[in-house]
This record gives sequence, C-alpha cells and structure tokens, in this order.
Amino acid sequence: MTSSTPDSSLHGVLPVLQTPFTEQDQLDFDVLSAEIDWAFSVGADGVVIAMVSELLRLSEQERRELASHVCKQTGNRGSCIISAGAESTKTAVELAQHAESQGATAIMAIPPVATRLGSAATREYFAAIASSISIPLIVQDASGYVGSAIDPTVYVQLLEQFGAERIYFKPEASPLGPNLSRIREVTRGTAKIFEGSGGINLVDCYRRGIHGTMPGTDLLDGIVALWQALEAGDENRIYELALPISAIVALQLSAGLDGFLAIEKHLLQRRGLFKNTIQRQPVAWTLDSETAAEVDRLFSRLQALL
Repeated sequence: MTSSTPDSSLHGVLPVLQTPFTEQDQLDFDVLSAEIDWAFSVGADGVVIAMVSELLRLSEQERRELASHVCKQTGNRGSCIISAGAESTKTAVELAQHAESQGATAIMAIPPVATRLGSAATREYFAAIASSISIPLIVQDASGYVGSAIDPTVYVQLLEQFGAERIYFKPEASPLGPNLSRIREVTRGTAKIFEGSGGINLVDCYRRGIHGTMPGTDLLDGIVALWQALEAGDENRIYELALPISAIVALQLSAGLDGFLAIEKHLLQRRGLFKNTIQRQPVAWTLDSETAAEVDRLFSRLQALL
C-alpha cells in the first residue's frame, strides 16, 4: 500500500479526515490520531486534509498544527495529502511549503473563494504553488459547494508546464462525470484524476478512469469495499454497496458543505471514534432528528453488508 514514489502512492482510497474538537473548541489531537489509525486499519491508501476538515474555519496556525500532526501520525503507512488553498498566493505557498517540510506526500489546493479569478489568474495561482514545492500538486475544483469552477484550459496549461507526475486533478464541478471525461479528453488521457463526491458518483467516475477517490472518513469501510468490488469487476457487489452509500451522501449533499460535516461527525461518533460532533462555528445547517434517524437506518444497512 505504501510506496517510495509519489506517483504510485497517490492512488486508491484516500479519505478526507474530519477535524475533531474538544468541548473548549480546540483541536483534539488524541481523537485525530485514533481517526488516522482507524483509517489505515480498514484499508485506506493514505489520508487527506481538505475542505471537510473544516479548513476554511481554522486559523492559519491551526492549519499548520493540523498538517504537522497528520504527517507525523501517518508515517510511512500511506500517502499524506495536505490542502494549502488560501485567499492569497503568498499564504497558499507558505502553507504548501510548510506541509512539504513536515513530510506531506502531496499538496492539494482550491482557488481563492472570495475572489472570482479569470483563467489566467487561476493558472498563475496554481503555478506559483507548484513551483514552490517539489512534491505533486492536486488542483481541486470544489465549486460543487464552494468557490468557482476552473476552466479546463487551466488544467491543460498546468499539465504542459509541470507534467503529469507533478500535477493531478480533483474536479468537483457539476455534472461531475461528464466534466471528468472532458478533462480526460482535453489532456489526451494523461491527467491523473481523483473524484471527491463522497461516494455518490464513485461507480460512474471509476468507469471513466479515475486514479483514486477522496471520500469522507465516515463511510470509509464501505468505500474501501466498493473500490475493491470495482477493481474486481463484481457488478452485484458494486451496486449492493453503492446504493446505501449513495443514499447517505444524497442526504449530506442536500445541505451542502455543512451537511457533510454534520452527518460525517454524527457517524464518526456513532462508530465510537469521535467523542462529540462539535463543528467550528458558525454553520448554516445542523442535523435534525429525522435526518439523523434516516442516516442511521441506511448506515445499519451498509454495515450489515460489510
């Protein structure tokens, strides 16, 4: 599962970690360590710090502390991907360089969310990050729930400038499947692409040739089993697992980013991994009892399949 080369280690199931907080709203590193250990115990190929890690609500110092801890706790068990996207190129570069210094396998970044950049400025932003590090950069379009969509020409230009071993892609603009295929075609099949739909589009995207998936940690055992079924071509098992996963993710998607945060933390607490479901405030949506009950019913069905 672990490899000495970035290209071969950046693959497969790479869950995005949820950030646990104490009752005093501090980062809970003990719980985070347990979350990372559990992820590898159920078959993760690596771990990721990204949007559902509540990065946009953390201070820059907290982001650095989080990156350091995750890199250290991961060790040589798999890849460690740290998101460094920021509102300024300067901050993004500094966060990327810090993560690399801590042992990150790769950097991921979204464009600034407060400013709608044109294609040229977007390309320059990502090029500055890539030029500042020696490890791969995963260019993330998170416009499905935050920020603006990235023009496919930006992907092509970055790929031409840095090569397929240095630039990877995680497109999340809707419709995901057709957009993924479009990137595949405009890059003549050279782009290495990850999907991050939480699992709801995993089957479709797998058939379009993705390099890996970045789901939440909450359904990780199910996603690992689904990935294995896809690799084995077991059609019955694929859809047996995909249906309850997709139903849960549909509920998460209906409430946007905060829907993912609330439901993922609910399930991590139900698993006994998290002590609480505290989110960094403010949030736009909280989990109501009826949604929680439906999530629990679907989760029980998924667990019965595993």
